[in-house]
Amino acid sequence: MLKALEEIERKHAELLEELGKPETLSSPTLLKVKSRELKQLETRMAAGKEFAKLNAAVEESKSILQTSDDAELKEFAREELEEVEPKLIEAREKFEELLAPRDPDDSRNAVFEIRAGTGGDEAALFAGDLYRMYTRYIEGHGWKIDVLSSSPTPGGGVKEVIFSVDGDSAYGILKYESGVHRVQRVPATETQGRVHTSAASVAVLPEVEDVDVTIDPSEVKVDVYRSSGPGGQSVNTTDSAVRLTHIPTGLVVMCQDEKSQLKNKNKAFKVLRARLYDKAQQEHHDKIAKDRKSMVGSGDRSEKIRTYNFPQSRVTDHRIGLTLYKLDQVMEGDLSELIQALAREERDKMLAAQSKSNKS
Repeated sequence: MLKALEEIERKHAELLEELGKPETLSSPTLLKVKSRELKQLETRMAAGKEFAKLNAAVEESKSILQTSDDAELKEFAREELEEVEPKLIEAREKFEELLAPRDPDDSRNAVFEIRAGTGGDEAALFAGDLYRMYTRYIEGHGWKIDVLSSSPTPGGGVKEVIFSVDGDSAYGILKYESGVHRVQRVPATETQGRVHTSAASVAVLPEVEDVDVTIDPSEVKVDVYRSSGPGGQSVNTTDSAVRLTHIPTGLVVMCQDEKSQLKNKNKAFKVLRARLYDKAQQEHHDKIAKDRKSMVGSGDRSEKIRTYNFPQSRVTDHRIGLTLYKLDQVMEGDLSELIQALAREERDKMLAAQSKSNKS
């Protein structure tokens, strides 16, 4: 592990040198990417130095106990050892966790997409509830939300909402939410008290920079049109809404929330970059791991990953078999227990795979 710290310090020095180069300083996008990498390295380096310091203290105390004839000094070393050894174990675990293989996209911001699925108006209401739930969770972390596109329904739900999340490692934390979410409850319009089942899909994508995905402008068809929505002052009288069609892949992105055509266009390109990056990543992973669907956090959107049962105040995450009886708190954004359990499961699998690889 001390060798790992030396390697981190070497990479840190190289990255500091890169950040000082004119080509990096002149590119805001590249500077942002390199600064994000530097922050990751500094977090690992701090944990590694803490481990190294405690490890040295333990080794020194053991050496005194084995070689010294001074009874008072040996007693001091014994007390020091009793105090420091538990801290060393904790520091080792923290450093090992940071050294564990991880998705290189984890440190990125996120692009969040929520869409109503089967269930008609009730599905749209549930999609709206999920949006509110995630908004509470995200705001609780002090992160920033920027709505890129939304399609509200008259009943207070949403057919679709797309938003970006700007926060430290937002994607790495929120990525476990990708999949189909199912709700079981009695709709407000149900007169006989029957429980209905409906669903909404969630997709969490890493927000990517221009340096990650290059889009040829000649391959994008740009259409502008007058946005539609609620009446009143918010109705646009100009063609500010934007629809992008990526010709090679057929991906279509629409954005109409801003009154400015340029702002809508920029937001639409942000979503398009994220979708193209996700598509490339999915194709890559499909080639090298056909069994990727079985992995926690795979984001397979065809599976029902979680059920929200209102009559029983129950939330069940089917990927790890975790059931919580605190639906009210979860819908208010208390997702920490679910997300942390999923992260632990993924980390344990990665560490097991790494250990198996090292032994072989």
